Amino acid sequence: MSYLVLARKWRPKTFADTVGQQHVLQALVNALESGRLHHAYLFAGTRGVGKTTIARILAKALNCDKGVSAEPCGECSACVEIDEGRFVDLIEVDAASKTKVDDTRELLDNVQYAPARGRFKVYLIDEVHMLSKSSFNALLKTLEEPPPHVKFLLATTDPQKLPVTVLSRCLQFNLSRLTPRLIADRLVYICDAEKIDAEPAALNLLARAADGSLRDALSLLDQAIAYCGGKVEENPVATMLGTIDREYVFRLTQLLAANDGAGIISAIGEIDEHFPDYARLLEDLARLLQRIAIYQVIGGSDSDEEFDTVAVAQLAEEMPAADVQLFYQTSLVGRRDLYLAPDPRSGAEMTLLRMLAFRPAASGQVVGGGSEIRTTGSAAAPKVAAAKKMSAKEEQAPKQQVSRWQDPDWSQLVSVLDLKGAVRMLAINCVYVRRAGATVYFSADRKAESVLTRQRKDALADALSTHFGEQLAVNITIDDTVVVEKETPVQEESRKTDEQYEAARASLESDPNVKTLKDMFGAELKTDSIEPINTSQSD
Repeated sequence: MSYLVLARKWRPKTFADTVGQQHVLQALVNALESGRLHHAYLFAGTRGVGKTTIARILAKALNCDKGVSAEPCGECSACVEIDEGRFVDLIEVDAASKTKVDDTRELLDNVQYAPARGRFKVYLIDEVHMLSKSSFNALLKTLEEPPPHVKFLLATTDPQKLPVTVLSRCLQFNLSRLTPRLIADRLVYICDAEKIDAEPAALNLLARAADGSLRDALSLLDQAIAYCGGKVEENPVATMLGTIDREYVFRLTQLLAANDGAGIISAIGEIDEHFPDYARLLEDLARLLQRIAIYQVIGGSDSDEEFDTVAVAQLAEEMPAADVQLFYQTSLVGRRDLYLAPDPRSGAEMTLLRMLAFRPAASGQVVGGGSEIRTTGSAAAPKVAAAKKMSAKEEQAPKQQVSRWQDPDWSQLVSVLDLKGAVRMLAINCVYVRRAGATVYFSADRKAESVLTRQRKDALADALSTHFGEQLAVNITIDDTVVVEKETPVQEESRKTDEQYEAARASLESDPNVKTLKDMFGAELKTDSIEPINTSQSD
């Protein structure tokens, strides 16, 4: 019997087996138990978080021979066939490979016919955002007036690319990245069931490397089992992942606390002998600094086995809180810009040295080898004067920053801000209202209510603060009246697309050749096949 990879073998078959996403599962369970079933569901989220898995479980719940239930039996022919991918009334489509309108029309031609085996005919369209505009138009007609025996389950990693007309006809569920702790707990459970000897620290490394994706974590676990020869241990897994030994991370942090630039360069030289992943080094350093900051605030740490609590406590005592915050921010920026460096090692070195260079000056310290300079009497006077000058410059800086603000063209500004995923989706469904003090006010329509969270508002505020060079806050209210008076970026883009479409249609209608074909042969122009051409992109 061939080996079945862990990601497929341990794919959940019921809602109860699914890891995380409780906000989504609870809504689906309530809908199934109450019988209030929508005709179209959209599952959005990054890779490997359970979009298609939850969709397949929902398909089983709808078609189980024992009736519609939040707990499908898993034993009837319908449940078994869905699990094996051969249920005739579950039509799975990869939209990335079927983007043309003819593919979509061919798919939807059979919507009107009753299911062959099941209770419902279920269309599961993966990566639905890859469909063309004409394909969306064809799909939209069916979504507007679907037959009662049809359910649409749509999955996407990029929901902001879907037309608002499609979004408004679906129940949308945003699946979140899984936390490293949830993933690690699941890996422990699977290793116990598979009789695999695995160290918790090694599984923690795999959980962090998976970046929120349980599927990626299981693929990495398969790789680790093969690499380690059956026993999953921390050191071999760290080597496989290119992870830096945590002792080096602690050592670098201690050298930062001691202001020892020469020691940092020496430590990087030792680390370089292990062919490290320097992006992961800066990531691990930021993670340790975050633990230190938490310890300084609450006198403890919620860390699992990732970092030694005694060592964290010692560093928290030695390092000023301002230094910890500065080092943390610098490590994030350095990791982000690492690809711009001549090579990864020099990028990491400069990031660490930048931490010391911009560290708040401490009495009797200089950056470099940790030597001490003492000054007495008038020798200190020039430094005091310089400090006063710097203070005056700092007072002037906020005034200069505020002067950079201008009431923005919101659609144009959104296009240059570094916004992704649900944060961008929130932004493009807002209109700019005004600025008062350091707060920027927006209004959004009801379509943005599902993605309006504190974290996403904060992310939008951070992007605006970075762009304008000052600290800004964001206030967003749901107000359909304001949105009617102004256009959101989504509405503006839709309007421009419609205008392009109308211009293209009018151009074709007035074309002499088209008129000749109509007059001579009774030809008819198929307007739904017209698509504006984006001349900014090459073929």
